[in-house]
Amino acid sequence: MQVRPQRLSLSLPKKAIFTLPDAHEVDIECQSGALWITIDHDRRDIVLEPGEHFRSASHESALVAALEPSCVRFSARRLSVAVAQEDAPQRTASPWRLWLRGMSPA
Repeated sequence: MQVRPQRLSLSLPKKAIFTLPDAHEVDIECQSGALWITIDHDRRDIVLEPGEHFRSASHESALVAALEPSCVRFSARRLSVAVAQEDAPQRTASPWRLWLRGMSPA
């Protein structure tokens, strides 16, 4: 029996945050706009632009923040999601693409 992946597409306003409690094997695709992804216990800043994908190998939670109005698609065998009501996540380092969009860590 072949299991079809679950898919979820969302339109996120600027600075909206979407939480994945377990990002393991979840494919995150930026369809429009720009997304900033942070994963618990991972110092990387992942920024996706239209057409780019990211897939985490860890079982940590991930925050997906919209740097501008964005459309995102999540695909996985099993999705577990939660919505956060807060501003964009704060990090110790910021790639230049965040700075160009007027965002910088505190």
